[in-house]
Amino acid sequence: MSKKKLKDLLLQKDNRVCADCSAPDPKWASANIGVFICLKCCGVHRSLGSHISKVLSVTLDEWSDDEVDSIVEVGGNACANSIYEAYIPEGVSKPGPNASQGERANFIRSKYEGQDFLKPSLRILSTSSKASLQTSFSTKIMDSFRSSSSASHTLEGMVEFIGIVKVKVIKGTNLAVRDILSSDPYVVLQLGKQKVQTTVVKSSLHPVWNEELMLSVPQNYGALKVEVYDYDTFSADDIMGQAEVDIQPMINSAMAYGDAGMFGNMQIGKWLKTNDNALINDSTVNIINGKVKQAISLKLQNVESGELDLELEWMPLGQ
Repeated sequence: MSKKKLKDLLLQKDNRVCADCSAPDPKWASANIGVFICLKCCGVHRSLGSHISKVLSVTLDEWSDDEVDSIVEVGGNACANSIYEAYIPEGVSKPGPNASQGERANFIRSKYEGQDFLKPSLRILSTSSKASLQTSFSTKIMDSFRSSSSASHTLEGMVEFIGIVKVKVIKGTNLAVRDILSSDPYVVLQLGKQKVQTTVVKSSLHPVWNEELMLSVPQNYGALKVEVYDYDTFSADDIMGQAEVDIQPMINSAMAYGDAGMFGNMQIGKWLKTNDNALINDSTVNIINGKVKQAISLKLQNVESGELDLELEWMPLGQ
């Protein structure tokens, strides 16, 4: 039922284009703001942080009932933009589908982080990280308004994204004991300044997550950092090992082949096991059913034991 509500909302005329740049056929959404956005704008929204914009894929992610109800209550792009773009000053232009990433990022940050285009009566003057305004429009969309003393309106520090890496955290094996007899493990992934994490699996040294997490990939990307922690209720969480994943072989291979949908299932690249990385075996990059994927098994570092199985999928801009 929730999926149908989301699909019906996406089919409305104003939701068939990106709320921020008007690119056609948006496949992403900000669940807390209540807008549908394209992949290029999605990268900027992710850089704002989930406290400002919680980005979900309309087709790939599982939405909770509350998330669906929230975006349905807002009403989609037209209703949200009537608030967030109420007063666009003279000299400021909304970016188009072919705008540069800098122009796109500058506008989106001004719109949501700086709140520059709101009606003056709706702007939040508090420096609190969470502020709520009661209006007849929607208390939920107003809960997403936040002020930020670090808001920047220049291109300095803007990050240009080239795509998204979807990481399926599959399972851990023989993880280290950090409680009396077991551990409560969870996995943290970091790429640049972005961090995402899995849920906690209680009392298991062989946890199974099968959770998909997504990270925007900046133009100047580094290694994907992986850390496993033991969750503790009354003290700091204990580290259970770490590793780094070199995503360059996957991205280079994907870019060399272009549209993966034009090829059958085949191997297109490989990340080789060496003494300097955490691979258990060589990891091949493959086109599988039109998607670029890479299965990776890691031996966790700086810990007495533990292995981690991941599956990566590359999603370029424009997909």
